Amino acid sequence: MAAVKPGLGRVLPGSSILFLCDMQEKFRHIAYFPQIVSVAARMLKVARLLEVPVVLTEQYPQGLGPTVPELGAEGLKPLPKTCFSMVPVVRKELDARPHLHSVLLCGIETQACILNTTLDLLDRGLQVHLVVDACSSRR
Repeated sequence: MAAVKPGLGRVLPGSSILFLCDMQEKFRHIAYFPQIVSVAARMLKVARLLEVPVVLTEQYPQGLGPTVPELGAEGLKPLPKTCFSMVPVVRKELDARPHLHSVLLCGIETQACILNTTLDLLDRGLQVHLVVDACSSRR
């Protein structure tokens, strides 16, 4: 029996979505935060140019504050969340896009929110592309 060779998959505008996870005011102290936000902002600009849908979340916004303005996320309504994964709060968005194959993921708290979001997306059969220059954690 031949082994199945896992594939990375291509990121195509018509079947992809950009997730921006928790780039909020209280995380400004994270090392390389300006660089992380800058790369994520470029990803957002490209997504808008290519008409790739974008989802933005904020972890417990009452305590961690709003999304930082330099992300350039004007016009996006942040979805508040209180669990690590983005998937529970974006489930309707995912279900409404049956043609979706891949998720580009940027954000904060790699060891918690990014990890759990990635695992949940993989469980749904989606390809996950971490933009490593746009991800970090507090420690």
